[in-house]
Amino acid sequence: MLNKIWTYFFVIALAAIVWRLAHGDTQVAGVAIKAVFDSAELAATIALGLIGVLSLWMGLMRLGEQSGMIGLISRIFEPLLGKLMPELPKGDRAFGSVTMNLTANMFGLDNAATPLGLKAMEDLQRHNPSKDTASNAQIMFLVLNTSSVTLVPVTIFLYRAQQGAAAPADVFLPILLATSASTLAGLISVAVMQRLPLLNLTFAAYAGVCLTLFGAMIAYLTTLTADAIGAMSTLIGNLVLLSLVFLLVLAAVVRKVPVYDEFVEGAKEGFSQSVKLIPYLLAMLLAIALLRGSGALDLFLDAVRWCVNSVGLDNRFVDALPTGLMQPLSGSGARALALETMSHYGVDSFPGRLSAIFQGSTETTFYVFAVYFGAVGIRNGRHAIGCGLIADLTGIIAAIFVAYWFYG
Repeated sequence: MLNKIWTYFFVIALAAIVWRLAHGDTQVAGVAIKAVFDSAELAATIALGLIGVLSLWMGLMRLGEQSGMIGLISRIFEPLLGKLMPELPKGDRAFGSVTMNLTANMFGLDNAATPLGLKAMEDLQRHNPSKDTASNAQIMFLVLNTSSVTLVPVTIFLYRAQQGAAAPADVFLPILLATSASTLAGLISVAVMQRLPLLNLTFAAYAGVCLTLFGAMIAYLTTLTADAIGAMSTLIGNLVLLSLVFLLVLAAVVRKVPVYDEFVEGAKEGFSQSVKLIPYLLAMLLAIALLRGSGALDLFLDAVRWCVNSVGLDNRFVDALPTGLMQPLSGSGARALALETMSHYGVDSFPGRLSAIFQGSTETTFYVFAVYFGAVGIRNGRHAIGCGLIADLTGIIAAIFVAYWFYG
């Protein structure tokens, strides 16, 4: 699958470059080749930047495993994850690392989510019968990872505040609705591909708890100002991280684990994984950079705008569409496009608000798959990317409908 997608990106980029050259755009060659070299530098920068944080969390996770804390945490969600990943043996440590990653994503703890996710992929790889092909459990985990609900998207609020929004957090509910739709679509698509039964008491029980908590949280947040929401979210995020660090270390001390030695052993694993990521990151970033530099994305948007105008529909969403389309390819690219849209059209304009919803409700699917699959040497992702893109597409469509619903 990855081989085909990589090839398609290059073919599309080449076609776009030829088309633009044929129409007299001689600068496209320079832009494209600059994108190629920039992608190589970016791959190394990202991988090197991960060394410290990945070593830190891999070391802490090692302490959590040795002390039994990861196993304790995993028991909370093991009944649900056991239904989603039936090939994992009961009580396996992978349930704990998967739970830790999904929790970090829900709280928007980006610094912890990636290393915890890499640890989860490593644990899942132990039960993978074909080491270069993604297992059902790994696919389910990655699709949930790329589409998981972020309860309070503080970063989006900060972007809007910096751009002078009257109420920076007024996109909270639209983002929550859109990302919930994305997660549900991802879960269902993987369940269909893997023939997993979703209609059972276990799913009903967890869904009921989640809906109750979401309802209570939304009711409480509607009573707060935008600044109060941002401050509360930041405080909760920091307390969760700090509590987790002390909990893992102190639990290891109580269990008489040699904390320094075990932490160092775990950190060594994090360092080696960071270096291994560079070739996989480079391959994906190179293809994405050519797709951007060739102008293929601009050509696609012009075609979409023409189609929308032809049938007489409101085309305001097209102005924000680049953010939604870029998000699965590049997080930094989508962030730049969202900020540019807010600046150009106005942060409280329809395109400005929709670009913020896109930014908060979809994920950098290709980047996540390249990093996580690359960390364990998987070359055949099977239906992972297809299901991930279904989740992204659902999130994009839901974001558009929600934006028209909330902002007219």
